[in-house]
Amino acid sequence: MSAGTYTPRPGAAPLPRMIAAQAALETRMLLRNGEQLLLTVVIPTLLLVLFSAVDIVDTGASEPVDFLAPGVLALAVMSTAFTGQAIATGFERRYGVLKRLGASPLPRWGLMTAKTLSVLVTEVLQVLLLTVIALALGWSPEGSPFSVLLLLVLGTMAFSGLGLLMAGTLKAEATLAAANLVFLLLLVGGGVIVPLDRFPDAAASVLGLLPIAALSDGLRDVLQHGASMPWGDAAVLAVWGVLGLGAAARFFRWE
Repeated sequence: MSAGTYTPRPGAAPLPRMIAAQAALETRMLLRNGEQLLLTVVIPTLLLVLFSAVDIVDTGASEPVDFLAPGVLALAVMSTAFTGQAIATGFERRYGVLKRLGASPLPRWGLMTAKTLSVLVTEVLQVLLLTVIALALGWSPEGSPFSVLLLLVLGTMAFSGLGLLMAGTLKAEATLAAANLVFLLLLVGGGVIVPLDRFPDAAASVLGLLPIAALSDGLRDVLQHGASMPWGDAAVLAVWGVLGLGAAARFFRWE
């Protein structure tokens, strides 16, 4: 045995390895949380199955699942990137977890990158599960996968920015209440289940500027109608993403 075989080597691990390890931890914590699973998996799945099987809402001449599947995919993105992330980050901030992690070798921007990667991994699992269920219900998607991917990424940016802004500025209890309330309001008024043309024209014009409406309508244009990239909806999501992430970076409080 040579000298120095068990000599300690103090120092931080390479940054990519630290980010990957934190992202894996964040993903495991999210998937073990019952409330998070309810938001990210159970509710979107129940909505898709229920409203596809029962004629409750008039979704037009096409099969209900063709209208509902894109909206439920948008809802899944919102539930993970906004609602789930806001609640989890808000309580981590309250209990001092973020403060302690911020003092670790992992830089704060690396921590936020890990959280974003965790959100993306969860969304991939959500999209795969919901797609399989929708196909089993008779869904016939059309359009370009690239357009769908770009819309999902832009939607994730928009909702992540808003979720982090809420978690970093409000108290944890207020974040919990506000995030769930916004989730319910956008579920009803964001074009996920009820088409926006069922609302008065003035209300529909305002609701169409919300990120959930832009994402659900954009996905619906591509997957249901086979349209090319809906640049208008993409622009709305990009604006929300820039504003939300910029505000979160400016006003987020770690303590």
